[in-house]
Amino acid sequence: MDAQLSVQPEWPCPTCAETRVFEQPPCADGHTDDGAECPEWVCTGCGAAFFLGGLETVVEAVARRAA
Repeated sequence: MDAQLSVQPEWPCPTCAETRVFEQPPCADGHTDDGAECPEWVCTGCGAAFFLGGLETVVEAVARRAA
């Protein structure tokens, strides 16, 4: 675990149906290579993984004009 994340957050887990402690597993996707925080969090109660923020979407837009 990263030294900056010494406190494990508690959030409602939809799988457990109660508040649980969440932790970040080692990031295998390169999110932390430049010092950023990995968006993946895992419930310590059931092991369900969730993406919490940090997602960016790029969508190609096509402009059309009616004749």
